[in-house]
Amino acid sequence: MEYQERYQEWLSNPYFDADTKAELEAIKADDNEIKERFYTDLEFGTAGLRGIIGAGTNRMNIYTVRKATQGLANYIVKCGGKERGVAIAYDSRHMSPEFAEESALCLAANGIKAFVFESLRPTPELSYAVRELNCIAGINITASHNPSNYNGYKVYWEDGAQITPPHDKGIMDEVKAIEDYTTMKTTSLADAKSAGLYESIGAAIDDTYMAELKKQVIHADAIAAEGKNLKVVYSPLHGTGNIPARRILKELGFENVYVVKEQELPDGDFPTVSYPNPESDEAFVLGLKLAREVDADIVLATDPDADRLGVFVKDTKSGEYKVLTGNMSGCLLCDYEVGQMKATKGLPDDGFVIKSIVTSTMANAIAKYYGTGFREVLTGFKFIGQQILEFEKTGKGQYLFGFEESYGCLIGTYARDKDAIVATMALCEAAAYYKTQGKTLWDAMLDIYERYGYYKESIQAITLAGIEGLQKIQEILDTLRKNPPAEIGGYKVLRARDYKEDTIRDMKTGDVTPTGLPSSNVLYYELENDAWLCVRPSGTEPKVKFYYGIKGSSLEDADEKSDSLGKEVLAMIDKML
Repeated sequence: MEYQERYQEWLSNPYFDADTKAELEAIKADDNEIKERFYTDLEFGTAGLRGIIGAGTNRMNIYTVRKATQGLANYIVKCGGKERGVAIAYDSRHMSPEFAEESALCLAANGIKAFVFESLRPTPELSYAVRELNCIAGINITASHNPSNYNGYKVYWEDGAQITPPHDKGIMDEVKAIEDYTTMKTTSLADAKSAGLYESIGAAIDDTYMAELKKQVIHADAIAAEGKNLKVVYSPLHGTGNIPARRILKELGFENVYVVKEQELPDGDFPTVSYPNPESDEAFVLGLKLAREVDADIVLATDPDADRLGVFVKDTKSGEYKVLTGNMSGCLLCDYEVGQMKATKGLPDDGFVIKSIVTSTMANAIAKYYGTGFREVLTGFKFIGQQILEFEKTGKGQYLFGFEESYGCLIGTYARDKDAIVATMALCEAAAYYKTQGKTLWDAMLDIYERYGYYKESIQAITLAGIEGLQKIQEILDTLRKNPPAEIGGYKVLRARDYKEDTIRDMKTGDVTPTGLPSSNVLYYELENDAWLCVRPSGTEPKVKFYYGIKGSSLEDADEKSDSLGKEVLAMIDKML
């Protein structure tokens, strides 16, 4: 069916509500807008749905959400998991409560119980709830750090991680098989409740989730000594982190937590930022202003669904606040957690540090220093969760720490997704611990650089929106795949990995070995002198990303080498556009 036919079907079919039709009537003279909304179905991919809110098959609305849920319900029934139920959470975005309820009612109509959080909750708590309630699956309504006109729909499986093979393909196939929107099931809230297929959850899960976080504390003694002295500025960026982050810090004994008032309350417009991303400098403008007023030691910001944490720390020597990238804070926490585990109780013989392929190679050095096992996985925290599940199933391997460059980590195995609440807690604990030694977190970061080397990572991204943009992104990957570069930015390419073709090619000998990881449209170049470059399309935005890293002999040397490689990468991109 062509896009105009689909458009007319939505306008004329009595199945679609009056508000939807009014929105579509308003664009009847804009053929390009109609095409963008109806030329395809909003793709249900390995991370679920994510898209612009609005009417149309290529938008986030109650009908595309219902379709995704019907596909999930069909798969659950086929797996024999109907009796176990599904946990549902949502964030502060526009339409999040409505999409959560729509999902619950579709499940109920299929005879599957929905456990729905009574109000907004962080992503990691949803991951925890799936396991705590012994659900077959979970649904989280969130678009993470995307702009305010977006929303999304993430699916989790019974282990608490986002769906991985074979479940991702199984669910995708069921969603794609639904061609007629009018065949999807739904019911009323009253009927769902009376049938015992809709249950509100909240405080009880909050309490046990908090208890699990507290189990991860290593140095309660340091918190007792310095928690009352440490000054923390925190911003939830209008999202879900406000209550749980403040609660855990208060209950542990951190008495001086200053919340950025302008960003405290949930607001789907995210009025203080262009988009609510803790990787962005603008997200910290208000937090840093408050930090200077109260002389804070540490400045923290969680994204709207509170799975990612941004960090600034004070350098007492210069008086400046230093940004910690996701790689820096991840390595700082990795070294602290693994190092203090070893110091206080010893490390297991089969312990593992896990990171994604686009994350700092300093993690490799940390694992080597402490004598732990080390694994790399594809981008997406679900693949770290998959490793934890494998450890549990086989009885071989113990999870020590896992993180991604995209500002996310997990301490402990109570959840299977990155958790900014536990990261907030752990960074404050680490700050208190180093304070007992007369050091700041910045001092600790400098110590880590001296021990492992001055690693620095960066990223260049190009946004290529629309139909033509998606085609161009694929052309860029195809060009590099067919003609792998022998040199990048003055660095010789030692090995070229193609995760789509499952090959690692030695550029000198021509020998080819498998990557050992699932198929993914990602290219990775191992360069000389511990440098690297990785190219991958974003899984959540119309972008192609170029990640790269180097190792310097000092902060200044690392900055120079990174800037130089970044310019070469941009020049390479320009040639392909």
